[in-house]
Amino acid sequence: MTPLHEDEHLLVLEKPSGLLSVPGRGPDKQDCLAKRVQDRYPEALVVHRLDQDTSGLLIMARGIEAQRRLNKLFETRQVKKRYVAVVAGQPVQTQSAMLADEAGWRTIEGPILLDWERRPIHIIHPDGKASQSRWRVLQTGDNASLIELEPVTGRTHQLRVHLQSIGHPMLGDSLYATPDIQAMSPRLLLHAQELAFVHPFTDQALAFTAPVQWSASAPHIA
Repeated sequence: MTPLHEDEHLLVLEKPSGLLSVPGRGPDKQDCLAKRVQDRYPEALVVHRLDQDTSGLLIMARGIEAQRRLNKLFETRQVKKRYVAVVAGQPVQTQSAMLADEAGWRTIEGPILLDWERRPIHIIHPDGKASQSRWRVLQTGDNASLIELEPVTGRTHQLRVHLQSIGHPMLGDSLYATPDIQAMSPRLLLHAQELAFVHPFTDQALAFTAPVQWSASAPHIA
């Protein structure tokens, strides 16, 4: 697992879809990004995660102090994350009543709760944790839309749950999409494309991109 960025304090990596971020339960779920990285960098520690089916940028710390400082950046929302996804339908039309800012961003707010009986599925529920996601449309096709996403909070499955909650689940989503929408893509079309933050040791502004060539029109993956 070769980092996109490496220094004495942190690593920036690109996780492929289908690979766990950390080990799961059972011997068949031990292969993961964290283990592959630790085989080369034994001191590497997890800071945040991506869902198994989500691809894209992820940071790991090199040592306990780096982990502590990076965790603080995430906890205080000083890490800017931007995703791209392909969703079913045309949200810019169905959500026209939802006000957009000058740059076209709209906001979804909905508390997210683990559905214990159907775990790992999460739902919008009054007893859930407050959650907020921003989104805007980049491209519209006949049956799908390419969108950009910014999670303001960082709940499990947040972007997937929020887009489903407004009636536009992501293509290929095995948990939150209907079978016909799952079948529109061989993988979940959600990708962590951009990361930006101030280096917790040097105060240098860092920004990373891992672009994908996806389309609102089939075939959605180039």
